[in-house]
Amino acid sequence: MIAVKTSDKAGGIFKELYYHKSMSCLDLSKRINKSLPNTTMRLNELMAHGIVVENGYAPSTGGRKPLVYSLASDFMFTLAVAVDQFVVRMVLMNMQNQQVSRVHEAAINFYENPDYINDLADEIENYVTASGIYKNRIAGIGIAMPGFVDPKKGVNYSFEGSSSITSVVSQRVGIKVYIDNDSSVIGLAEQKFGEVGDVNNAMVINIGWGVGLGMILDGQLFRGASGFAGEFSHIPMFSNNKLCSCGKHGCLETESSLFVILEKAKERLRKGEPSSLSMAEIEKGDFEYSFRVVKEAAQRGDKLAIGLISEAGYNIGRGVAVLVHLLNPELIVLSGRGASVGRIWEAPIQQAMNEHCIPRLSENTKIIVSKLGHQAELLGAAALVMEGFDEHHMDSFIESYKRKLTV
Repeated sequence: MIAVKTSDKAGGIFKELYYHKSMSCLDLSKRINKSLPNTTMRLNELMAHGIVVENGYAPSTGGRKPLVYSLASDFMFTLAVAVDQFVVRMVLMNMQNQQVSRVHEAAINFYENPDYINDLADEIENYVTASGIYKNRIAGIGIAMPGFVDPKKGVNYSFEGSSSITSVVSQRVGIKVYIDNDSSVIGLAEQKFGEVGDVNNAMVINIGWGVGLGMILDGQLFRGASGFAGEFSHIPMFSNNKLCSCGKHGCLETESSLFVILEKAKERLRKGEPSSLSMAEIEKGDFEYSFRVVKEAAQRGDKLAIGLISEAGYNIGRGVAVLVHLLNPELIVLSGRGASVGRIWEAPIQQAMNEHCIPRLSENTKIIVSKLGHQAELLGAAALVMEGFDEHHMDSFIESYKRKLTV
């Protein structure tokens, strides 16, 4: 049996089909910079093993319609894990980026649980076992999480002790683990599946319990020397003496995060400001529930809720003005949990840019709200696996898949 080596056979095709879902042979040859006969040969080899399948015909611009090709959806799977300060979400996805299980949520407090990493490993192990999918069919586990994450070492320095999360989880579960900062992962999702696409210079703002940043520079996700680039939340911008989660004072986060919106909502309701919101409703559930209450009020037109989001948006816009002056991006994408609020964010951010940016620098910078929203982190975590998937692992999966077909 001749092994299909990804180093010279499948690697480029595999990733292109994963990110684009279906492509013609001609388009593939252009993307991987190989001749049409060479690309055809590679496709035929992968099709012979059931790894790539024909997927109908592409729309014609004149002449014969070209065949398009896709990855076999069950060739292998990825486990995407999205961590925030309070909740862990995880889901298994196939090679068409379709969820093959329900999104599982577990309440594990990032800040207060000293055994967080072991509890996370246990939760992942239990979820994989319950899924019914064999571990040797799972290409890897992608973990997106807040904090000072070094993706090469697999360490999140925001945890006391700074153990290697990738080592702990992979040893416990028996599957290779990839990890990165949540905002970088969201930036990756927007580049591969969302609004960034082929834009070479874009800033992806992750609006959440903090305000993160994924940077696409010259078409590449920029992580910095140690993987810590994009700590947008902690730009010192205010003389408000408010303590930030990082231990400093006056950071952007202290006037723009979803936490701040919720706290200001409670403060103004206590002062009797008229609103369809009520203190009882906001305090009825956890932070996720409270944010949803405020968001829905804003989308119904509640003046207080819109005002709070607009204030936070204006402050984010002041931070964006700094980015525009430094990096001159073509595109600003508003993503993450907070993006579900919708276009309410756009006007105050644009207003801040109008006031604080040199017009020549900002006039060609576009602001858009992500369509991926809260799903961006899970999609990016799955893509994190594919980005780190090297030829050795690919060869192993191809051989495993061929054995499966002959059983």
